Amino acid sequence: MSRRPLTSLLALGCLSVPLARAQGSQAAAVVFENVRIFDGTSDRLSPASNILVVGNTIRSISTAPIVPPADAQVTVIAGGGRVLMPGLIDAHWHALMSANTLADLTSADIGYVHVCAGRGATQTLMRGFTTIRDVGGPVFGLKQAIDRGVIAGPRIYPSGATISQTSGHGDFRSRVEPSRRFSGLQTYLERIGVSVVADGVDEVLAATRENLRLGASQIKLMASGGVASVYDPLDTRQYLPEELEAAVRAAADWGTYVTVHAYTPASVRRAVEAGVKCIEHGHLLDEDTMQYIAEHDVWLSMQPFEFTDNTFPTEEQQAKNRQVCDGTANVYIWARKHKVKLAWGTDLVFNPAATHKQNEGIRKLGQWFSPFEVLRMITHDNAQLLALSGPRNPYPGRLGVIEEGALADILLVDGNPLEDLSILVDYEKNFKVVMKDGIVFKNALP
Repeated sequence: MSRRPLTSLLALGCLSVPLARAQGSQAAAVVFENVRIFDGTSDRLSPASNILVVGNTIRSISTAPIVPPADAQVTVIAGGGRVLMPGLIDAHWHALMSANTLADLTSADIGYVHVCAGRGATQTLMRGFTTIRDVGGPVFGLKQAIDRGVIAGPRIYPSGATISQTSGHGDFRSRVEPSRRFSGLQTYLERIGVSVVADGVDEVLAATRENLRLGASQIKLMASGGVASVYDPLDTRQYLPEELEAAVRAAADWGTYVTVHAYTPASVRRAVEAGVKCIEHGHLLDEDTMQYIAEHDVWLSMQPFEFTDNTFPTEEQQAKNRQVCDGTANVYIWARKHKVKLAWGTDLVFNPAATHKQNEGIRKLGQWFSPFEVLRMITHDNAQLLALSGPRNPYPGRLGVIEEGALADILLVDGNPLEDLSILVDYEKNFKVVMKDGIVFKNALP
């Protein structure tokens, strides 16, 4: 796919114009000199090293000086002994819903909504997130604009519309809106691709296949009650086993997987029995179910929620929010004990003014994990989850690591995050270079 060079950026912080790939036969190359590397897998920084990026790939890493290709258009970045690390990955992000309020999403002109999502995507990249897994929302056009170089933003692994049963976590109808099954009318959020209400095996199959047709890299179903939704108590199990199994089989036919929103032991066990490969949230799990997840080699994509992270309009929703947040600590303790495959994401929605807190979730993980374990989780481990999409992976190649042959998603950071995770929170000050796919989108060095 061809790229057009970006001529300007609208984002927070001091940004440089991205360095466009050289045209014609001349390759573009970037040399990072004198950097210490966190490679995504080692608990120690490398000695002073040099890295050569050619095109969108890390070509070589050496403690000796690197000579770039003779025919390359070369940019040299003097690292000054700073830490070079993989770009951050958020495994539970909503690019459209994080950039808009619920009121705007349901009533504003759809063009405005998508422009806000584009601005939010650029800001996400400037926070150091070079990749996000979008687990619900109409982001196919946004992904295309980013991939083609129309705007700056992270790589997006899209799920498309969330799939929910009637009265489930994705059913956001008002009480006076009739069901599509009885009225024949889709809700507005269904029409714009935020969610789809699907009941029965046939409708679940159709919804799954429609998302795959549009380019989903994985499928997202709602399998238990939620906080933001009004009809479903947290303890409810959503979707019958045969409905979940239908989605899993349809996704597997396309070489990819299903992830589900689920909080409770009963809903998680039903999903795992159906063949689901990843659980989103899980904050109300018990230890037996955590061991069950580990035994079945299923991923748990968790968020270190705190009560003030999100504010909801009703007392009932706030009570559900409190219940979920109160379960966070036990889940992390048990997940670590049973060696569950953990991913990390933030799930900030409907409050654009709070998206700057995305990096705060990294520091919160330090309550249960060492800085190394956190850094590995938000780079290498999250990338392993993304790779479950198999042939539906929109960005084939190695992410989340600094290795020869890996895709060149790179941060150059002031300070050592292996010693202090808060360095990653103050991204405006400490992220000196942001590179995604071999292109420098920020260079704050002299």
